[in-house]
Amino acid sequence: MKISDVRVRVVKKDDSKLKAVASITIDECFVVHDIKVIEGSQGFFIAMPSRKTPDGEYKDIVHPLDTETRERIRAAILEEFDKVSKEEA
Repeated sequence: MKISDVRVRVVKKDDSKLKAVASITIDECFVVHDIKVIEGSQGFFIAMPSRKTPDGEYKDIVHPLDTETRERIRAAILEEFDKVSKEEA
């Protein structure tokens, strides 16, 4: 799997833990939108697109099947987020 494109849109809300929304393109043929970049107590992390179930729980709509793939996606998005954040500062 090759992540062929990463796009990050920074969210400018000072009081929000949500810092950006990202889209990735995989193998130049599959796009995943609405991946959130969130600031947590131990740094930034990503949250995959999700929906709220009738009982109030959130379930991922799309997600990687293994840790290695999740880490590759996380690293690519946070690298682009870092770059875009510095350009906007």
